Amino acid sequence: MKTIVIKNYGGPEVLEVTESPAPFITNSSQVLVKVRATSVNPLDYQVRRGDYASQFELPITTGHDIAGNVVAVGEAVTKWQPGDKVYYSPRFGGPGSYAEYHITDESSLSGMPDNISYEEAAAIPLIGGTVWEMLVVRAQIKKGDRILILGGAGGVGSLAIQVAKSLGAYVYTTGQSILHEKLQHLGADVVIDHQKENWVEEIQSYTQGKGVDVIIDTVGGTTLSDSPLALADYGTVVTLVDIAQPQNLIHAWEKNATYHFVFTRQSRDELHHITQLIETGQVKPVIDSIYPIEEVQKAHQRMEDSKRNRPLLGKIVLSL
Repeated sequence: MKTIVIKNYGGPEVLEVTESPAPFITNSSQVLVKVRATSVNPLDYQVRRGDYASQFELPITTGHDIAGNVVAVGEAVTKWQPGDKVYYSPRFGGPGSYAEYHITDESSLSGMPDNISYEEAAAIPLIGGTVWEMLVVRAQIKKGDRILILGGAGGVGSLAIQVAKSLGAYVYTTGQSILHEKLQHLGADVVIDHQKENWVEEIQSYTQGKGVDVIIDTVGGTTLSDSPLALADYGTVVTLVDIAQPQNLIHAWEKNATYHFVFTRQSRDELHHITQLIETGQVKPVIDSIYPIEEVQKAHQRMEDSKRNRPLLGKIVLSL
């Protein structure tokens, strides 16, 4: 089968297209899936460059999203059968999704919504669980809450806007001017151009100094220090970014703020909620671009390039 293999850590150039034996079922609860599409996540290039080298043994295949069809099932599997459309996120640390076939335990599978394509489905599993964890489990978003999503054009941000809106929140987000109309179409009530405007000052102006109830951080930098300046009393900050630089949280203390730190979630239970929102039309996957799996290097380059000729909006998908 066609597989993308990493033999040495480094840039996109270390992603090699190779042929390898297809996996086969060795456990009665396992399922073999034909991968029809996968996607590119920041977690993928972090693995590729060696950020998690202690948890892997080279050579490795990365990738954390799968949309495809069940090909074969173990003897104990009763819920799934060959031909079923499924989507899921492979277990972190195990074999990744950049391959034609993937083996997983039946407990990780979710039924793929019928109203989206394989490419659209591949954009959802990893960020779906993550967004639900951030907005509902941690921030406990409710109707009428004011929420600021920093980085609304990214994979997590573009989904978070839609989910927050479906939950009845009033949504502020940041994004380049060229993307404002598209971000508003996703459900953002107010879009702030972070390249031309100070988002803290803009939030203070829009809320008459009251601030927002929740800030979702997908950006990093000085966000943890700056967020309390745009936060309401007893507000909540949820960040997905591992921020290495020192942060000053004196203003967080003054606001009685609550901080949550979220590592990317791979949970079928949380993905189920996103599936329902997709099936009812409240959420639609946002696709930035689609590359054939053979062009995985170009896909990673687009994800990481800070000087793109076209701004990134949504997920980069790999088709098999």
